[in-house]
Amino acid sequence: MNKQVLLVILDGWGIAPNTQVSAVDKAQTPYYHSLLQRFPHSKLQASGEAVGLPDGQMGNSEVGHMNIGAGRVVYQELVRIGKTIQERKLGQIPALKDALDYARENNKPFHLIGLLSDGGVHSHIEHVKALCTIAHEAGVHKTFVHAFTDGRDTDPKGGVHYVNELEQHADRTGAKIASIVGRYYAMDRDQRWERVKVAYDLLVNGVGTPSQNLIQSIQEQYKEGVTDEFLKPIVKTGADGQPLATIQEGDVVLCFNFRTDRGREITEALTQQDFNAYQMHRLTLRYLTMTTYDEKFVGVTPIFEKDN
Repeated sequence: MNKQVLLVILDGWGIAPNTQVSAVDKAQTPYYHSLLQRFPHSKLQASGEAVGLPDGQMGNSEVGHMNIGAGRVVYQELVRIGKTIQERKLGQIPALKDALDYARENNKPFHLIGLLSDGGVHSHIEHVKALCTIAHEAGVHKTFVHAFTDGRDTDPKGGVHYVNELEQHADRTGAKIASIVGRYYAMDRDQRWERVKVAYDLLVNGVGTPSQNLIQSIQEQYKEGVTDEFLKPIVKTGADGQPLATIQEGDVVLCFNFRTDRGREITEALTQQDFNAYQMHRLTLRYLTMTTYDEKFVGVTPIFEKDN
């Protein structure tokens, strides 16, 4: 080849409107700036509608890489799911409808697990709120949310606000928050199973700090210097001191993260195989995911299939 092209993607590199508060502009980057002076160039938008996200929604590496690779705007799952909710069609999707029918007819709990956040990278709080409403309208009376707190794509101490918002919504739908743990444990993606075990033991065995006031328990951890990403397991208990709900054989479970990478390991531990070294054993569950986490998973049903 006489001409070669090198595509270099600089994650986190941007053009700031105010150069005085821009790390890129303040840094010594002679080669980068020489390219701008010597060659034609243009600007790309890396957030919002330009990359298939809602207006004003920040982008991320997965979104940017997908759009660059496709060479076109790829509408993201956040938009796709949000539109389905707005059109009141989410509860009509067969995978979800059938699971809720099963829960109602067999008096089974409906567990919602996932990242409680409005970051829009892995999940969105509006999705779990909509799912609580849909379950209520479907006649499911035992809906429990097991919340993974964020702190990476959101304020490190914003978790209390999301929990408060969901608790207020849950009061209207009959749902309850059953447990809380930081994403550091529940959303590992690098086979650090000792972390996943912390989340697994919380979800299945109710292992964590007992609490009858979740917001107070979170704030106590804040005082100890623990932020949302690293929150230790908190178990909501009843007057008898027992966990409000744990995931048991035959229950219905939905992991509402739409991004696939960090919902995969907890799903694998709950449904796919035994990890005897960590005393994690797969359960027989009616298990759903918001999107397809792994095509090799057996007995796991995605609500939204891949849209090619």
